[in-house]
Amino acid sequence: MSKQKMAGIATGVVFVVGVLAWMFTAPYLGNEGLARTPGVILGGTPTPALADFSTLNGNVQGFMLMKQSGFPPFVNYLSWVGTPDGVISATRPDGGLWAQRVRDDGGDGWLRIGDATFKMKATEILDSRRLPMMEQWAAKAGRTLDEPLYPGSELLREWEVFFWTPRP
Repeated sequence: MSKQKMAGIATGVVFVVGVLAWMFTAPYLGNEGLARTPGVILGGTPTPALADFSTLNGNVQGFMLMKQSGFPPFVNYLSWVGTPDGVISATRPDGGLWAQRVRDDGGDGWLRIGDATFKMKATEILDSRRLPMMEQWAAKAGRTLDEPLYPGSELLREWEVFFWTPRP
């Protein structure tokens, strides 16, 4: 076998190993605790919708994972708070991909909270419910609407709010 062919095979193996490593280790949480590199594998156990998602607030700590339908099949970490009717999430108003996909593609996706994976639909909240929902989200994070989540970010009152509800 020629050196050129061996180099091509080695390059291909390195590429495949790199892609697989990324798939199984991403999403990566950046210094500020927010996902900066999306993954593609959601995992978890498919779980029927709960009668009351607020029951998860005290039982599951940390971020939830979100995967939207369609392409690309990215998985991101999101901060969240459960309510009786669904799950509140929020994001910086910086034109992020997942928020734009909710607007463009209808918001179908899945949320993984702990080991439970729920079939959900996101809706951007633009009406009078936005600030009260953001207050709930901020309170879970130990913040108020008049402070940034981390230095240099927008005040929380400026963040975009999305509400996830079960879908059939």
